[in-house]
Amino acid sequence: MITHELMPEAIVNRPGRVIVLNGTSSAGKSSIATELLDVLEDVWYHVKIDAFRQMLPRRDWTDEAYLPVLQRTVLGFHRAVAGMAAGGNNVVADYVLGERWRLADALEVFTSIPVLFVGVRCSLPELERRETARGNRRIGQAAMQFPVVHAHGLYDVEVDTERNSPRECALLIRDRLAAGPPTAFDRLRRR
Repeated sequence: MITHELMPEAIVNRPGRVIVLNGTSSAGKSSIATELLDVLEDVWYHVKIDAFRQMLPRRDWTDEAYLPVLQRTVLGFHRAVAGMAAGGNNVVADYVLGERWRLADALEVFTSIPVLFVGVRCSLPELERRETARGNRRIGQAAMQFPVVHAHGLYDVEVDTERNSPRECALLIRDRLAAGPPTAFDRLRRR
């Protein structure tokens, strides 16, 4: 039975950790996140930007009308992930950092939260093959994101979903998480 007592200080004051999986559409971020939830010892939540977009009303959005909605969604996503971590929760964030302002905002919002920054890579021909095979992606989206998503160039760990299975990628990420504090976000802030 759950009682309604005050939470112990140790729970309230223990920030969670965040793993940010950054890669293009169809790179395999969600598949890796699913495996991470299985291989990581603590409790982790998989929070993805797609879930936030699914909360929007179904409309035939013009690009002009959708852009500010998407931008606010991204800003809210960062703050929701940070809020979960501030509450002591560990979060795997599945995301495409496709524009510089997105990374700049994430660096600012996650200032006091340990973030393991993971580059999820795959060749463009394989991304295009996956995009077509999935049938639920806008064709050309991965090609549009490909030249910009990794432009910042710094990660704590990188995985290749063309060479490694989602489970193997998750194990590499788990091992890096255990190896010591992440540094990529701090190094990016100093640039």
